Amino acid sequence: MPRFALLIDYDGGPFQGWQRQAEGQPSVQAAVEAALSRLEPGDHRIAAAGRTDTGVHATGQVATVDLMRDWSPFRLSEALNYHLKPLPVSILRAAQVPEDFHARFSAVERRYLFRLVARRAPVTHDRGRVWQVLNPPDLEAMRAGAAHLVGHHDFTTFRSSICQAASPVKTLDQITITEHPYPGGVEFRFALRARSFLHNQVRSIVGTLERVGAGSWAPSRVAEALAARDRAACGPVCPPQGLYLTGVGYPVDPFA
Repeated sequence: MPRFALLIDYDGGPFQGWQRQAEGQPSVQAAVEAALSRLEPGDHRIAAAGRTDTGVHATGQVATVDLMRDWSPFRLSEALNYHLKPLPVSILRAAQVPEDFHARFSAVERRYLFRLVARRAPVTHDRGRVWQVLNPPDLEAMRAGAAHLVGHHDFTTFRSSICQAASPVKTLDQITITEHPYPGGVEFRFALRARSFLHNQVRSIVGTLERVGAGSWAPSRVAEALAARDRAACGPVCPPQGLYLTGVGYPVDPFA
């Protein structure tokens, strides 16, 4: 059976996350699997690089699936996009991959972006796609706080209490925070990169850094929270709609 990798773009707003849910609850996984069943009748199960939560988006999700037919990758992506309409899910690329390639277990890097918009007027075009606050946070203060989190740490403070990861120890390779013009306000983009992330880790980090930027926390308090290894020491968890899975890295890029 040939194995294919799919590069997937989606708006997470209408879905209860990536992972297949109970009957009647929409998920991105179920939407793609339903489209696959229109191409090859049967029960399809796809594996993804990251199980994004309710309301979280993706511009670079990767999933793998085994099919009976030796599809042309271009025709496979075109056919899936046809059957995915009108859902906000698109197959950007498809590629045939070796049998031992796995979207999740072969990944060596995951990249996330969080968008925060500061303006007084309600957002319109980006409603449901950014986290809006009223006042611009202090960029340099947030950067100073973020610097304490880069590296190999126990991230117990910054993971969900229901996280199922075997260990809270992770290596956060990069956090960059940049400022961009936005109509009537300003946008801040948080880019994070690591081999893997804990459940709610990114949202916990961004919510905490926003408190630093707002002046409620000193940057040094981020280091204290990290050292506490206690979920109660975390700042607020920010809402999901500003979060995007933007890319997954592999030893060999399947879409190159």
